[in-house]
Amino acid sequence: MELKVKRIDIEVGGYEVILNEEDAKELGLHPQDRAKIGIKGHLITAIVNISQSMIKAGEIGMFVEISEKLNVKNGDKVRITPTTRPTSVEYIKKKIYGSKLTKDEIYSIIKDISEDNLSTIELTSYVTAIQIRGMDMDETEWTTMAMVDSGETLDFEYTVFDVHSIGGVPGNKYAPIAVPIAASLGLKIPKTSSRAISSAAGTADLMEVLTHVDLKINDIKRIVDEVGATLAWGGAMNLAPADDKIVHVEYPLGIDPHSQVLASVMAKKKAVGADFMVLDIPMGPETKVPDEKTARKYAMDFIELGSRLGITVEAAVTYGGQPVGRAIGPALEAREAMMAMEGKHVSNSLIEKATDIAGMLLELGNIAERGEGKALAKETLKAGKAREKFLEILNAQGSRGIEKSDDVPIGKYHAEIHSPEEGYISIVSNKALVRIARTAGAPRDKGAGILLNKKKSEKTEKGEVLYVIYADSKAKLDEAVKLAKMLKPLQIEGMLLERIPSYKA
Repeated sequence: MELKVKRIDIEVGGYEVILNEEDAKELGLHPQDRAKIGIKGHLITAIVNISQSMIKAGEIGMFVEISEKLNVKNGDKVRITPTTRPTSVEYIKKKIYGSKLTKDEIYSIIKDISEDNLSTIELTSYVTAIQIRGMDMDETEWTTMAMVDSGETLDFEYTVFDVHSIGGVPGNKYAPIAVPIAASLGLKIPKTSSRAISSAAGTADLMEVLTHVDLKINDIKRIVDEVGATLAWGGAMNLAPADDKIVHVEYPLGIDPHSQVLASVMAKKKAVGADFMVLDIPMGPETKVPDEKTARKYAMDFIELGSRLGITVEAAVTYGGQPVGRAIGPALEAREAMMAMEGKHVSNSLIEKATDIAGMLLELGNIAERGEGKALAKETLKAGKAREKFLEILNAQGSRGIEKSDDVPIGKYHAEIHSPEEGYISIVSNKALVRIARTAGAPRDKGAGILLNKKKSEKTEKGEVLYVIYADSKAKLDEAVKLAKMLKPLQIEGMLLERIPSYKA
């Protein structure tokens, strides 16, 4: 059957169409069935939706993804043919019932995910099954390699190093410092990062304040060849494309299957040709890793999976009980990272973490002896070599002309939050701070975020500034201030914990 295209300016996250009820009946199609849509030699499998009135008989409603993929305009004619659901749906059901999947079954599922052959319901079922049933290391390895094989890969002629954090702690801006330190001493690091999903800033978000991060795979290779490192956004490349589609489903569900975390991270590292990797595992009560037992489980699983993939992994379990440094939000974090490389005073937690990670890289690369990497990293940072390399990276990626921390543009509007009493900061809530920063506009509004004046165990006087909220709009700032007063992310305690009145007869 031939139908006339009616474009619908809505993104649905996959290839979907809408048919009029009469045409659907004639084709024998029901909601969530599949059909092949073809034009000028191009053929795509789409999920079918049905309407009585939105689409006229003889028309086919095409959402953004499929209309752009087929490059059609209103009025074009396409041919539609019913087709069966993919075999991989049966393998998803197999995992739902708790059975181990074979390598071929996993490759089939990942192929259909990357090619958008599964409906949202089917993909959600797969992710939920993994969350509940889990995967053993064989399945995790096969998933990783299936995701690598579904996209582009980089092949370097030299040893490649990489770093990654599993996240969960705000202000985690170690990479823009650690990567230039290691690269300035000769290591090659094609670092790709994600944008924030639920946090206030991903590494790609803060780097975008200073340079272009949407690099293509050839750009990455050229820049690493020339200057030794990149700090780019992985989403601009076709690296393990199935992973991004899986994450798109995980986020609204609020789930993060352990085996999928392993496969997600390692697929991206394998795709960029990493030989050695340092894994940052922030540990704390409001992070993804609440305790030492969980941290050790993550570390050992990553190390084993890395060994299977030919990647040497070393894990760093780091303190995640409060933000790293004092800045939360893209521009504020970019400024703080630059301040650290300029030798200006910043929170010691940022310097310690960045040089710990950089030191481990240097030891893996035989630039420093075991146990001496951190000292060399600190020396390199203090000498200004990391800043020089960082500016080289910015320029190679397409600098926005910001070369000093003082020039980083932060939010136009700000509000100070003052201490209601004298005492010591006893609790810092990572989750509350992230909620406030996101309410202020981060990460989309690059200037939005929070600058902490006080951190855990520090003394505060009544009326002293605890933190400052920044925003690019007055309305968002007002909403963030309201939320801050309700959540109270910094808790204060005095030395007197309780006063018990005297006994009266």
